[in-house]
Amino acid sequence: MDHGTHNPEPTRTGAFSRTGSLGSSLRKRSFSISSSVSYRIDDDIGSEAVSEAGDIGDRALQSNRHSVSSSCRLSLDLAMEGGSVIHPEDLHKVSVASPVPEDVTSPLPLDLLKGPGDEKQEKQRLPMSLEYISCLIHLAVFGILGVFTRYLLEKLFGPSLLGVTSNETIVYPNLPSNMVGSFLMGWWGVVFKGDISQVSDILAVGLTTGYLGSVTTFSGWNQKMLDLSVDGHWVQAILGFLIGLFLVAYSIIFGIETAKGFRWILKKLNTRPEKGVPSCNCNWTLNSSRRHLVAMVILLLVLGVLLSVSGLLLKEEFNSGSSGAQLWLACLVGPFGVWIRWFLARLNGRGLGKSGILRWLPFGTLITNVSAACIMAGLSTIEKSVNIKNFDTVANGIQLGFLGCLSTVSTFIAEFNAMRESKHPWRAYLYASTTMGISFVLGILIYNVPVWTKGFT
Repeated sequence: MDHGTHNPEPTRTGAFSRTGSLGSSLRKRSFSISSSVSYRIDDDIGSEAVSEAGDIGDRALQSNRHSVSSSCRLSLDLAMEGGSVIHPEDLHKVSVASPVPEDVTSPLPLDLLKGPGDEKQEKQRLPMSLEYISCLIHLAVFGILGVFTRYLLEKLFGPSLLGVTSNETIVYPNLPSNMVGSFLMGWWGVVFKGDISQVSDILAVGLTTGYLGSVTTFSGWNQKMLDLSVDGHWVQAILGFLIGLFLVAYSIIFGIETAKGFRWILKKLNTRPEKGVPSCNCNWTLNSSRRHLVAMVILLLVLGVLLSVSGLLLKEEFNSGSSGAQLWLACLVGPFGVWIRWFLARLNGRGLGKSGILRWLPFGTLITNVSAACIMAGLSTIEKSVNIKNFDTVANGIQLGFLGCLSTVSTFIAEFNAMRESKHPWRAYLYASTTMGISFVLGILIYNVPVWTKGFT
């Protein structure tokens, strides 16, 4: 709408005309400034939203308590609960009622933002320290379960059973787990995340960041492409990245669409027409600090059992060098990878420097994926250069557990999908190219070059 083409005031002459034209000019300039400021803020909100589409780490715990942005996140969850999936390009339609620059920088008093039930809700939550501990326990338990799932899928589709995947082709061993994790990300991380958060916010973190982030792995994907390139199969390595990206990208799309279809079925059968989904059983909702404590204690016991069993079985099978020994070691070191990835996810949506440039780029996910890929390449180089009896078991266990959980494809592809559906779809492909390009080039320097120069086999 052009405000300069229509003037509702009557025509004036003399000084009044000059004064009127000056006032009109000032209004135009004021509108132009406020529009540019509003557009810049809206663009920053959209950039931050796509960067945070996958994970924001421990900032989620703080935002659920205090942050103004939590109200926006809650509204998105409630919108998804109603049956619609909010895409990042819709965020620029949010009205920013702050055309004056000082209004933008002045924080609102938190007391004015609190609703009448907020104080009661805060009493129902755990103290911040216990909430952190509970979240770490959830991440560890679901991370170990993710390692188990990835290992079983690798064996199921591997040469010994179904024979779908192979180390010598672009259908790398971790492709099925990456596709399954991306598909489930569309269910648990996009469409039904709001419903899961109604039961427990920490459960939503455990399922998405902990389980799905550990089922999928970027470092294993990158390493298999390095293995192809070190043998001279460069075309297969490049196709492995391109086809792999296409498959996981379509997996999350397929997951979102099927989840929306399932939600539509629930909407037809629900008992709460105004909400669009059946009402949750209040017995399963963690709406009190006591229930939070009970859930934390139960998961702590489960974690203790998983670690104890893994330790005992590792002690029995370590000297055999079997894949089982690698799995049990992976279960012991996997939680550390999940925790590091969760803490680094706080960098997503923050950008660089005080001005927050490149806010659309999720630096937390980028750093974890590139770092895990480089460490895995280094371990693979050492593995080829040394001839120690049990080193292969240790190296493969660390690669399967710690590095497999440190890197992720489910979060990466959720961010990719959000960027692709935003106002700037080119960012998705630039982000994917940056992640894969940096990891592959550094992997060549760390892994390929020593193998070529030293003649490792």
